[in-house]
Amino acid sequence: MSPLDRKLFRDLRRIRGQAGAIAAVIALGVMMMVMMSGLVNTLDETRQAYYDRYRLADVFAPLTRAPARMVARIAALPGVETAVGRVVGSALFDTPKGELPIRARALSLPDPDQMRLNAVYLTAGQWPAQGSENEVLLLEGFAKARGLEPGDGFTATLNGVKRGFRITGLAQSPEFLYTTPPGEMVPDDARFAVFWLPRAAMAALYDMDGAFNEALVALRPGAAEPPVRLAIDKLLDPFGGTGAYGRADHPSNRFVSEEINGLRTSATSVPPIFLAIAAFLLYIVISRMVQAEREQIGLLKAFGYSGLEVSLHYLKLVLTIAFAGALLGAVAGIAAGNGMAVMYQTYFKFPFLVFSVDPASFVIGFAVAILAASGGSLLVLRRVFRLTPAVAMRPPTPPDYSRTLDLAHLMRRWLDQPSRMVLRRITRYPGRMFGAVIGVAAGMALSVSTLSMMEGFNTTVDLSFSVMDRSDMAVSFALPRGEDAVLSLRRTPGVLSAEPVRIVPAILRNGPHIYRGSIEGREPHPRLNRVIDHNARPIDMPPAGVILAQPLADILHLKPGDTLIVEVREGRRPVLRIPVAGIAQTLLGAPAFMSRAALNRALKEPGRVSGAFLTVDQAQADRVAARIKDMPAVAGVSRKDDQRAALIELMNTGPGSVRFIMLAVAATITFGIIYNAARIALAERARDIASLRVMGFGKGEAAFVLLGELGFVILMALPLGLGLGQGLTYLIVVGFSTDIYQIPVVHDPAAHGMAALAVLAAALLSGWLVKRDMDRADLIAALKTRD
Repeated sequence: MSPLDRKLFRDLRRIRGQAGAIAAVIALGVMMMVMMSGLVNTLDETRQAYYDRYRLADVFAPLTRAPARMVARIAALPGVETAVGRVVGSALFDTPKGELPIRARALSLPDPDQMRLNAVYLTAGQWPAQGSENEVLLLEGFAKARGLEPGDGFTATLNGVKRGFRITGLAQSPEFLYTTPPGEMVPDDARFAVFWLPRAAMAALYDMDGAFNEALVALRPGAAEPPVRLAIDKLLDPFGGTGAYGRADHPSNRFVSEEINGLRTSATSVPPIFLAIAAFLLYIVISRMVQAEREQIGLLKAFGYSGLEVSLHYLKLVLTIAFAGALLGAVAGIAAGNGMAVMYQTYFKFPFLVFSVDPASFVIGFAVAILAASGGSLLVLRRVFRLTPAVAMRPPTPPDYSRTLDLAHLMRRWLDQPSRMVLRRITRYPGRMFGAVIGVAAGMALSVSTLSMMEGFNTTVDLSFSVMDRSDMAVSFALPRGEDAVLSLRRTPGVLSAEPVRIVPAILRNGPHIYRGSIEGREPHPRLNRVIDHNARPIDMPPAGVILAQPLADILHLKPGDTLIVEVREGRRPVLRIPVAGIAQTLLGAPAFMSRAALNRALKEPGRVSGAFLTVDQAQADRVAARIKDMPAVAGVSRKDDQRAALIELMNTGPGSVRFIMLAVAATITFGIIYNAARIALAERARDIASLRVMGFGKGEAAFVLLGELGFVILMALPLGLGLGQGLTYLIVVGFSTDIYQIPVVHDPAAHGMAALAVLAAALLSGWLVKRDMDRADLIAALKTRD
């Protein structure tokens, strides 16, 4: 081992505190990169493998009713490889007395060996007998949420007919990775059922003997989807086709894709912040080490070591710390990514998991860590390379403080000697102090942004279910009805008020930008389910024009004054051109709103409603639920409290749980930065502190001289950290927001206060650790010149 390598190990042992803190920061950055990229890769590959293995359709084409012969005509279209017709229908899953009915989706089930598309994965039990009329497969997620098993029975209303069924097996399907009740955006396994019946039983229940009401299509490799969809629409238009759509617009796949895209954005934006902070810390450590070791550098060069060899020695020190941190981060990233992938497997109902960490994430993680560390040090090593032995072995030229304002001297009447020492060092080394302030402020900004993001999640819940939705229940009808249906609801004992709504499925267009959604017709002055602007003020419905949610306006690239093209997929299916009247803030989904009267006029269907929002007497809530449950026109009922609980669960146990990891990482980095600053100050001034002790200063006074500087740095970093945190909050929130839910940028004083307290706590702990080392220091050894 060469002398320089032995010196390297001695230096690492001597600065093990700083080196460990910097390696930890690098490790956390690499961990986040490996974890997130591995999670994205795992989810993407698992989804694709599931889709391929169980042959999820490329195109879905719902319609009213078409004869079975049309399936062959669809299959003969250019670009189509396989076409299948099936029967689907809405249903109500019966519940015990006092509970609201559960909305359900029923699907026809061919023989297992005939499932050419959208195959079902049997997880328990057995397949229903093909001749059976009451045997079903039940979606596993719903069955577990409701405590149902193969052999159990239930009743459900299908097409107005209530029947009893027996569960023969539990199943999963690639088209139900993400299940939400109709009209809602948040998944809730307990409130939405999916079950499969033999094809003959479904055909009999929905009057589809020799017919189908949804076509599933697989495309040939390389075939373009848009021309195929247009051709299918042309074929099925006479049969009530509501518009074919691709896999990208399928609700389940779209929600999974949004989550993967959000993780991908976070994976590219968050880890570089941590690595940049690590590079800055390494720059400070190496810069101060080189300054302290001028004489040693001069001696090394005098003994024949070249400037390049000495520079490489210090570069080895940097690379050793960076490599150790990157290696630790890679191992931790694999473990964390595996744990997160298992959580997502449960959340998205994957029957298997293709865990895969992209090798590129390791290469990128190591490369970025080493480059970031090296980049911060090369500026310092350039000085080492240029330093000549004669210059290095001479003491550095004493700095000239004659032109510096001596605040310590001016304030000598009010400050004692240790305080003047602290103030004099601060004013004489402003650049060094500024660097320390920036480092601590960066750590605090991470804590501020993470806490603010968590407060943004809470704000999403509060605005959605307290400010906007002030109802207790939402009722939807099977078909649009007259306003007398709302009057019947209002006359129901226990119902305090009812506000009608008209929801029309539609394809929304603006040139090449398309979104498959709906138009919601509201009352002129909504009270129970309000539309708000970005200042949380209610918006009244204009007599003409549409109000777009901000996410929808962004997707369609529209602003007030532009024209929205609406292709209605209900009734006569007209094509409407409606001016955009305004932009609203919605934190769940991407809806569009307009006056119910104006919408009905445009559709030439006056006085129609699709449902209503209700407020009820809570003492009679169970009776209200029972009465509404027996109304034949009602297709579904949902409680606001159930939706709120589902959203909170989504944010705490689903994708939103990533924020807890980020909070832990931010707290660790903040402590690492502050501890590093304290350790660097101690290493830099160990000789000065020992001299003060020998001259008669007590341990407390000597500690005050050192830690007073740290206290000043912390106080200056607090306001700067708050400002940096606000900007960083915006970047992180953008990465986490999706079409499912949007996280508002919230600058909450409580979050800022908690971040400041965390910084102060980290400073107190770091100060205590440093003071403990000071008290244990050997004064003789500290005063000796180090060889």
